[in-house]
Amino acid sequence: MLCSQTVQAQLRVDISGVGATQYPIAVADFANTPAAQPIGEIIRADLSRSGQFQLINATGANLTAESQIDHDNWRNRGADYVAYGSVAQTGGQYQITYRLVDAVNRVELDGIAFAGNEKELRRMSHRIADRIYEKITGIRGVFSTRIAYVLQTGDTYELQIADADGQNPQVMLRSKSSIISPAWSPDGSKLAYVSFESDKPVVYVQTLATGKREPIANFKGNNSAPTWAPSGNQLAVVLSRDGISQIYTINADGSGLRRVMRSPLIDTEPSYTPDGGSLVFTSDRGGNPQIYQVGLNGGEARRITFNGSYNISPEVAPDGNSLVYVTRRNGAFRVALQDMHTGNEQLLTAGPDDQSPSFAPNGMQILYSSVQGGRSVLAVTSVDGRVRQTLSSLNGKVREPTWGPFTD
Repeated sequence: MLCSQTVQAQLRVDISGVGATQYPIAVADFANTPAAQPIGEIIRADLSRSGQFQLINATGANLTAESQIDHDNWRNRGADYVAYGSVAQTGGQYQITYRLVDAVNRVELDGIAFAGNEKELRRMSHRIADRIYEKITGIRGVFSTRIAYVLQTGDTYELQIADADGQNPQVMLRSKSSIISPAWSPDGSKLAYVSFESDKPVVYVQTLATGKREPIANFKGNNSAPTWAPSGNQLAVVLSRDGISQIYTINADGSGLRRVMRSPLIDTEPSYTPDGGSLVFTSDRGGNPQIYQVGLNGGEARRITFNGSYNISPEVAPDGNSLVYVTRRNGAFRVALQDMHTGNEQLLTAGPDDQSPSFAPNGMQILYSSVQGGRSVLAVTSVDGRVRQTLSSLNGKVREPTWGPFTD
């Protein structure tokens, strides 16, 4: 069943740990209208969740976008930066005007206005948090991006999309049959996924704005593990049409099927490198599951994981410098990060059952599914392993998360 509806059950966020560097910032409540109240709260929650900001109390600051900032006063309160603003309402339209000042160097770092209706206030608040994050850290923020995941409740499966903080979830597909392997298109307008509604796995592509979907890989046998090329014109899929699971590429309209290579054993879980020139994938060709890399034009595949005897679910960071995957160590499934150049590995999570890691589009965090205290949750770790977030679902099992791209 196709649907696009808001879900009442939000995800609850718990945060632990802090970043190596924390920037002291005061985020004042935005002024002038009751609708402004959540804006400061959302911005503070976003910055806090990153683990890279120390929030300085700004209660009672009474600042508007036109206020003159007393830099010395804020420095004495411990804030190196101050964010503040106003909201003007005209009918059903709102304009948020925001400012960010550097209290140490006594300069304004940013100032902009966003306009939209009441439903867009949360999105605009995330965009302000993104700007604050980028102006201070030099790295693009991901608070206004979205995540997708599968929620299983009883015998019902839902493909859901939510804001990066787990709020505002919407159901894109509801089914009594299993849904797995959601994958965002590079422009964020479509999701590919596998549905078992035909009593076998078939790869679909669904346009989010309209809900329209098309089967793009429905060959004999299993059709699975879709992943988009950076161009958005092509996907890699895993098909068993020739007897054993092998990797193929296919155009986004379902034409142009091409086998990447031939292997005597199972190849699966392909993922494109950011330059679009090669794939990383999982294969048991060496006797146990390891991660390999192969050029899009085929040729010899090169093994790239050597730590441990079980490594699966690879994804290359947006900058191409590191690889995230699931490794099994002492019976626990953990998320690991490997340097693509040196092969050095860091275990980011403790297990016991962490799966499906997915990079944030700025490469600074990794989303994954986890079992914690017997409960199925979505979790986020910083790439240095210092900061963890848990996005707890109020009901059901959440799995197969994937972090969406930048969309503006």
